[in-house]
Amino acid sequence: MSTAPAAPEDVLVTGYGVFTGHGFGEEALRDGVFAGRAAFRTVERFDTGRFRGRYAAAHGADGPPLPGTAPDPRRTPSQREALVACGRAALDMAGLTGPRPADMLIGTQGDHRGVTAFWSGAHGAPDAPASGGAPGGGRLSDIAETLPAALTDLVAGDLGLTGRRMAFVNACVASANALLHGARLIRAGLADTVVCAGAYLVEQEFFAKFDAGRAFATDGRVRPFSAGRTGLLLGDGAAALVLESGSRVRARDAEPLGRVAGWGMASDAFHVCRPHPRGRGLAAAMTAALASARVAPEDIGYVNAHGTGTRINDTAETQALHRAFGSAAGSLAVSSTKGTTGHMLEGSGAVETVIGLYALRHGLLPPTAGHDTPDPDCDLDWIPIEPREAAVRRVLTTNAAFGGANTAILLERP
Repeated sequence: MSTAPAAPEDVLVTGYGVFTGHGFGEEALRDGVFAGRAAFRTVERFDTGRFRGRYAAAHGADGPPLPGTAPDPRRTPSQREALVACGRAALDMAGLTGPRPADMLIGTQGDHRGVTAFWSGAHGAPDAPASGGAPGGGRLSDIAETLPAALTDLVAGDLGLTGRRMAFVNACVASANALLHGARLIRAGLADTVVCAGAYLVEQEFFAKFDAGRAFATDGRVRPFSAGRTGLLLGDGAAALVLESGSRVRARDAEPLGRVAGWGMASDAFHVCRPHPRGRGLAAAMTAALASARVAPEDIGYVNAHGTGTRINDTAETQALHRAFGSAAGSLAVSSTKGTTGHMLEGSGAVETVIGLYALRHGLLPPTAGHDTPDPDCDLDWIPIEPREAAVRRVLTTNAAFGGANTAILLERP
């Protein structure tokens, strides 16, 4: 006797925590990102004297530190500290306490930064190395915190999560991919609680790489989709979201904050570090997200665009939005919040999903800070300078990465 397949589970968001250059928590997000206030400042964590660039949206010692840490402008907070702080906030908001059989999925860097930090002593104290210290002053615990699988294991342990643990390392879509995979696990009935997170905190190695590539804005300002844009700036970013199945949320009588209704991933493989000039990959990801949620382009009220503030990226993304939304693109509200937060690399997807969720819940669309001069090649409604009140039902967030990777996540009211 055959049985009908189980209906796909709803994927609901029940909690989140967020950290940017503006500070930690929802209030800092509102007063910074949603007010259109840029967080860029002269970098104090390391010497920028040999670089062309000087600025980043790095949280400074003059603001409240991450929960559980002390302010210190000379030290980059660890990803572990940021992820644990955001994870605890997300679990508290969800009303989940104590050890639990939840999965932990993290988007993070997948390079040799841990080895560099170990031998240079970037995180250690050369005059008083901890147990297990190395000749350069680095510590074995510091290396573990920069290795993707080990970092995920550590954060999950700190949060008391006993389920599966996965790390995603595909650059600027890493945490978006963590979210997409978590949503797929829940929709397929393979998990009922997943904590998805991602982080990037401004540090010297990646700062040097972007500086060498002449990617930084020359005037210390990021102007996404504006005619005056000259490049990007980096920024601190970390966020965690609790995803739960609809049946799990109903069983414990929890309050959902939003629904992950659809998602899409695509690769155009056009160039190692440039998007397809007509945005084919990003358009494909957005189209897939709309299809998986079974909604039409005109049903989307707002898009949080990748919008790095570089000439090539912003023009290509405009083309992608036209391609995916067709005639509905002209009336679509769009903004890039990187004009306030900077580019948060692997943390972008998670942080910007929280931004989209906040917009959905509070009826407030964040502005494109720095958008002072319209660009005829970027001919959409970019919500310039000031936030906009709008009670939207659905929002879409997009991210893109080196190698032609693209993602789109569709959120809607529960």
